[in-house]
Amino acid sequence: MDYSKMLSQLQKVQADAQDMENKLAETIYEGKSNGIVIKINGNEEVQEINIPEELMDDREMLQDMLLIAFNNAVEAYHKDREEKTSALTAGFKLPGM
Repeated sequence: MDYSKMLSQLQKVQADAQDMENKLAETIYEGKSNGIVIKINGNEEVQEINIPEELMDDREMLQDMLLIAFNNAVEAYHKDREEKTSALTAGFKLPGM
């Protein structure tokens, strides 16, 4: 068992993981619902909200649509993060596994 090679692999995975985290933080994810668009970054911070003028009259519906759009944006972020994490760790093999 070559521990130096395994350590080198682990350090590369750590560096790649940090790079991935930085890229995710800079990525903008979009959630939509009935014309409402919410954009968040990879830190799950809202960056922008766009609401069509015609939705401004119905407060309850507007609140519901905002929740749906926000949750859609968060879901898009989590899906992207999961896919990138899986791809990052796909080639890393631990002994005995």
